[in-house]
Amino acid sequence: MKNDVMPSIVQMDADELKTLLTEVKETVAKGVIESGQPKRSFSAAELWNIRRNARTAISLLSR
Repeated sequence: MKNDVMPSIVQMDADELKTLLTEVKETVAKGVIESGQPKRSFSAAELWNIRRNARTAISLLSR
């Protein structure tokens, strides 16, 4: 098996490093429309159903 190993230290110019460290781009969400519906809570029955389905999927994979 052939492995190509890249060096862990990257050579970079001082100007490029300064640009990378000072440049910050942020996106601010403006005009987000919030729906009038209340947030739905996560019930114990939904958690039970997720766990039951996960156990079924695991048993199918282990066959």
